[in-house]
Amino acid sequence: MPQFSRRFVAVSCTVLITLYVSRAGGVDGPTGGEAGRTVTTAEPPARLSASAAAGAEPGSGAGSAAGPGGDTGGDGKATGDQEAADPGVMGRSGLAEVAARVRVLAGLDIDAGQQPEGIAVEPDGSTVVTFAHTRQIARISPAGKVRVLATLPAPPPSAETPAVGEPFLGGIVRAGDGTLYVTYGTGTAELTGVWRLSPDGGGMRRIAVLPADGLPNGIALDSRAGQLYVTDSVAGVILRVPRGGGRAVVWSSDPLLAPDPAGFAGANGIRVHRGAVWVTNHDRGTVLRFPVTGSAEAPAAGRPGTVAEGLGEIDDLEFTGDGDTLLVTGVTDSRLLLIRGRDGGGGGDRDGGGGGASAGRAVVPVLDEDDGLRNPSALARDGARMWIANSAHYTLAEPRVLVMPVPRWAGRLTGDG
Repeated sequence: MPQFSRRFVAVSCTVLITLYVSRAGGVDGPTGGEAGRTVTTAEPPARLSASAAAGAEPGSGAGSAAGPGGDTGGDGKATGDQEAADPGVMGRSGLAEVAARVRVLAGLDIDAGQQPEGIAVEPDGSTVVTFAHTRQIARISPAGKVRVLATLPAPPPSAETPAVGEPFLGGIVRAGDGTLYVTYGTGTAELTGVWRLSPDGGGMRRIAVLPADGLPNGIALDSRAGQLYVTDSVAGVILRVPRGGGRAVVWSSDPLLAPDPAGFAGANGIRVHRGAVWVTNHDRGTVLRFPVTGSAEAPAAGRPGTVAEGLGEIDDLEFTGDGDTLLVTGVTDSRLLLIRGRDGGGGGDRDGGGGGASAGRAVVPVLDEDDGLRNPSALARDGARMWIANSAHYTLAEPRVLVMPVPRWAGRLTGDG
C-alpha cells in the first residue's frame, strides 16, 4: 500500500487515526508513450547469466521477478533437494520452525527515507526495492549493502499526489532480461505513469502515461503475453499497458476493486499466475482472482471471484509455488498470512471466478511483529526463499528487508489431515 514519510504522517496523523479507528467506475486510460526523460543511474541492473537470458522468465529458478506484482513465469516451486536442504520449509513440524529461520537481510535507514514499498529478486540473490517517497530504486546485495540505482524526477513543489500528498514510487517488477518496471504517482500528467529502467544502463524512461488523479501502485508482468498490469488504489481499477510501452487502458473497473467508501485504498498488490490476474483490496481485506480471457494481444478480464475475505488491511500477495496457495501481507497490524490453495485446477472461488465455489479457504497466520515484521508492504519469491519488504509505515521504526524459507501448507495445522 502507499507509504508515508514521517513528515506526512505528522501532518495527517489525526485523520489517519480517525479513519482506522472508525472502521471495525473506471477511468479511461490516456494516451501514453515514451516521454523521453532520462535519469542517470548509479549502477545498471544486474543481467541474467547467458543461459538464463536464453529463455528463462521470472520464477523459473534462474531468478524470479516479483514485486507488488510479478509474473511467476514457470512453476517456481522448490525442488526436493531444496526442501531437504532447508528444514525451515513448512512441514509437519508446523510454523514455529519457519518463524525461527527468518533473518534480516538489511536494516534500512528511516531518516534517509529508506522505507521499501516494492521488491523484486535478482538471480544472484540481490533484491531491488522502491523507496516510496525518496523516489529511489535501490539494489540490496545478498550481504545487505544498499546501492541506489536511479532517482525519478521530482514534480513541482505545488503538486499533490492523490491520497498520499507526496510523490509516490510504488511497485516494481523485473523481467527475465533484467529490465525493471515501476509505477510512479505525482499528481501531474507530466510524470505519473509506468517507468522502465533498462539493464544496459540507459537510464529511466516513462513508457506509459497513467491518470494524474489516480494512485498507481502494484505492477505485474505477464511475460508470455507481453503485458503489464497496474493497480490504481484510488480509482479502484486495473490498467493494462503493453510491455514495450504505449497507451494504458482500463482492464477492469469491477466494483470489487474499489476502496471502502470510508477508507483509503482499494486495488493494491497484483500478480499474474496460472492464467489469471490476482489482486488484493487493501480496505476490504479481500483477495480477488480475474481469469484472463481473449487473445494475447488483447487480453480481457473474466468475471472475478473472491479467493479470501476478512483479512484486515492488506497489501501484497505472493504464491508459494505453482499451486494456488499464497501469502498475504497484513500491512497495518504487521502480519503474514498463509491462504490455502485449491487442489488442482485454477481455483474456483465465490462469485464465479473460475468455478463458483466457496471463498472459505483456510487462513493461517505465519509471522507477526514478534518475528520482525514492521508493516510489510511487499513480497518476492525465488525458489524456496521468500523476501519481505517492511515499510515501517505505522511503526516509523526499523524498516528492513527479511528473508525466510517459503512456508508450505501442512494439513495438520488445521486438523484437516
